[in-house]
Amino acid sequence: MRVLIIHQNFPGQFRHVAKAWSERLGWQVIGIGRDTAPGMPELEQSGRLTLIRYKPHRQVNPAQHHYLRRMEDAVLHGQAVARVLLKLKAQGFTPDVILAHPGWGETLNAKDVFPNTRLVHYAEWFYNAPAEGNGLDPDWQGADIGFDPEFPVTFDDRARIRVWNALHLLNLENCDAAISPTHWQKAQHPKAYLDKITVAHEGIDTENLGPDPKAAIKLPNGTALKAGDPVITYVARNLEPYRGFHQFMRALPAVQKEHKTCHTVIVGGDDVSYGRMPEGATNWREKMLAEVGSQLDPTRTHFLGKVPYERYKRVLQVSAAHVYLTYPFVLSWSMLEAMATGCFVIGSHTAPVREVLNHGFNGWLISMFDRSAIAAQTLEGFALRASSTMRAEAMKTATDCYGIQLGLRAFSQICLAEASLKVQRAALNHYANALHDRL
Repeated sequence: MRVLIIHQNFPGQFRHVAKAWSERLGWQVIGIGRDTAPGMPELEQSGRLTLIRYKPHRQVNPAQHHYLRRMEDAVLHGQAVARVLLKLKAQGFTPDVILAHPGWGETLNAKDVFPNTRLVHYAEWFYNAPAEGNGLDPDWQGADIGFDPEFPVTFDDRARIRVWNALHLLNLENCDAAISPTHWQKAQHPKAYLDKITVAHEGIDTENLGPDPKAAIKLPNGTALKAGDPVITYVARNLEPYRGFHQFMRALPAVQKEHKTCHTVIVGGDDVSYGRMPEGATNWREKMLAEVGSQLDPTRTHFLGKVPYERYKRVLQVSAAHVYLTYPFVLSWSMLEAMATGCFVIGSHTAPVREVLNHGFNGWLISMFDRSAIAAQTLEGFALRASSTMRAEAMKTATDCYGIQLGLRAFSQICLAEASLKVQRAALNHYANALHDRL
């Protein structure tokens, strides 16, 4: 079986399937990622996986209309990957299946090079913006655009988003099948393409997560925290409004005022993964500290930045109350990993979170815009940390519904079933031809 896995930030969401497939006897797995992708060094060094890196030959034209900059960037990515694919084809490599995240444009020309190869896309997101004056209830309807009243949508935003979706429509049209990690993310896509999309989460490593009553961490200022201490945790790839960082920071002073010994551990970088950088500050951490920092105890407020995975796991293991806030957007691995660790999770009452968290059963739901509720439920969460059955139900939800093996089975079924039949038919035809020649 020949498998091609394409991801701008390879391996991205495909880490588990890339590892599993590369370990199958007789399989050839090739990855394609940007020159900045982390790759999978352990598999590459062992020779089980080959990673080919690419780089667009130029940057987006600065004079390009700003509605079209993402599309031009996608074309440049697609062009660079097409060159890689053409070279592979010239070397005699034809994949049985291509699994790809198409969000940066890499697969725009994949079918032009390999028209008969099954192309499976990771359908992570499709943008939707409310009509002007729609008056959406921010806790129930709509998606990320226009969700936060602090950042109102302009006509220019709507026009730009409509053009951005041109790439995603091309991706949906080009692929043979697609995978969305949650039902809600699937539902954001146009109805005409929903039959192509199967819901299958790629899976989190639940076997290597879980509570540890002996867990402890030492913070940069010398403070030592251990499991059982009143520790609030907040995790995001980057600290930004899309992940509710601004609302979390505004709720934190009330928590510290009420609880004199609690500590808050915040994990995340200072870049922006989604949305925009703040005005008047270098990043959102600085922006929010300028707003509420004078109300916080700096000896009990700890910003760790981006941390190695093992340290991140220990942060979750010492957590007494884990706050996960997000716009109606892509669901983070971190929330599922917190649940798998046995954290008491307090999540925003937004659609992707509600798909996983059942209020009062395996966690709590709160309005992302109700700072007093965030503070009150965080404080109440301390009391439930040791005894609540909700933590056990959270672990069960994560294990039963989002484990790696579940993801592998689903991805294999969607990506490889047809390709496997194709390989078997080819083998049978080859055998039949060889037998005919002998006769």
